[in-house]
Amino acid sequence: FEPMKRTERHHLKENAVASTVARATEYYEHHARAVQIVAIAAAVTVLAAAGFTAWRSRVNSRSAEMLADAMTVAQAQIAPPTVPGAPPTPAPAGTFPSAQAREEAALARFVAVANEYPSSPAGIAARYRAAALLASLGRYGEAVQRYQEVVDRAGTSIYGEMARLGIADADAAAGKYDQAIAAYRKLSQDAATLPVDGVLMQLGRAYQAAGKTADARQTFKQIVEEFPASPYAGDAQQAMDQLKG
Repeated sequence: FEPMKRTERHHLKENAVASTVARATEYYEHHARAVQIVAIAAAVTVLAAAGFTAWRSRVNSRSAEMLADAMTVAQAQIAPPTVPGAPPTPAPAGTFPSAQAREEAALARFVAVANEYPSSPAGIAARYRAAALLASLGRYGEAVQRYQEVVDRAGTSIYGEMARLGIADADAAAGKYDQAIAAYRKLSQDAATLPVDGVLMQLGRAYQAAGKTADARQTFKQIVEEFPASPYAGDAQQAMDQLKG
């Protein structure tokens, strides 16, 4: 056979290209809506990702600002007491007449952050701070509730473990020693970020407050023997000596 002429080869190539284009055109005509949907979905996904990133940035920024404002209130100065017989003077700006007034004002700020941005890092931190203030105000039941909300949202993170410790502290302060002791023991065994010696110190004090002297002495002894360099070792030794006496 004679070699295929260049024009014939070119003609065949053109036919092949034309056939490919025709098939692509036919596919698109039959599946145009599906192709359009896929393209639109891809575009929406990209836009949604960009929008979510921008939204999250705004949330984190705004919640951090609100948390900083609440922290400023919590650390505000207490106005100096009025001197008897002296003419009344207005309190300096940014001060509070008492520690309780300051704590109540800060509590409202922290709760506002936690409610408006419940899942943001600042919102979780604010909820923890609110729980701590409630405990300092003697509102232990509310404190436990807020601490538990932190646990539910923060899981096993540092805030989650600190909140679990806060629950135990609130229960101990409320006289619920059995609940507190159980919580302290569990934390001392499985907490990943909390200092074990600190948790054991709280456990020993809870045993002591509950009248469980032998358990308290054994716990303080554990701190002294297993954590001799601990900042709690001196207090543990002193508590142990008092219990012996």
